[in-house]
Amino acid sequence: MSQPTGDTPQGLGFALSAYFLWGFLPLYMKMLSHIGPAEVVAHRIIWSVPIAAVLLILLRRTGDLMAALRNPRMLAMACVTAALITVNWGIYVWAITSGHTLDAALGYYINPLFSVALGALLLRERLTRAQLVAIGLAACAVAVLTISAGVVPWAALGLTVSWGFYALAKKQLPIGPNQGFLLEVLILLIPALAYVTWLGLSGQGTFMVGDASTNWLLLGCGAVTAIPLMLYANGAKRLRLTTIAVLQYIAPTMIFLCAVVVFKEPFGQARMIAFPMIWAALVIYSVSMLREMRRS
Repeated sequence: MSQPTGDTPQGLGFALSAYFLWGFLPLYMKMLSHIGPAEVVAHRIIWSVPIAAVLLILLRRTGDLMAALRNPRMLAMACVTAALITVNWGIYVWAITSGHTLDAALGYYINPLFSVALGALLLRERLTRAQLVAIGLAACAVAVLTISAGVVPWAALGLTVSWGFYALAKKQLPIGPNQGFLLEVLILLIPALAYVTWLGLSGQGTFMVGDASTNWLLLGCGAVTAIPLMLYANGAKRLRLTTIAVLQYIAPTMIFLCAVVVFKEPFGQARMIAFPMIWAALVIYSVSMLREMRRS
């Protein structure tokens, strides 16, 4: 897929819709706080399958998926991305439902800087001086939080690392983003169904045994999972990389505001120091990236 030479209104609409939906996602997940994170993730997988499948049928791209299912190497690569996205979803749901939404925001703020560091370590990409400064500031922010709390912010780092490696592995997967997403949830479908069935038989499940609102919220997990991902995939095709890079900060900013304004999570002194350090690092990184792209 060639990189677009300019932004299109359709691309901007798709991308903004995706990022705003991701930004509001904590409000939805918070309503599922009475359900275990693993069960929520299982329902995200199960109900994403029909939505992603209908889209591929409408786009007439099911042939790509069938070819991937017959390719052992591609299946193995998709198993890796499926495992990574499952870990990411699990940490995210736990963070939101257990009162650690600020950690989720922190994790997604740090992610671009982690991806740059990952590229340098694994892909031998050269770092600019500004990128080194930005990564150093992010590391210092994590150190401030660790020293203040006495523990490493595992939720934030878990989200950063799982999504960073997911994005890296996803780039190596030789299939379109919509087809790749359906392939991943199809791989995860059997274990998700098995887990939900076991919960039901053991009397620990909540689907179809609780109140109607819970049932509808679990059914809606597919829509709130699949729709933003597919909107983003289609938006990325119609926007320049620089535009996507700037827009990516919308979601963690909205998650941050949800945590502080809506959920009233404590924003202590350590976070008052760490978050501005992260924001400064992102400004330095973004300015450096935009300059490099203008030169090229």
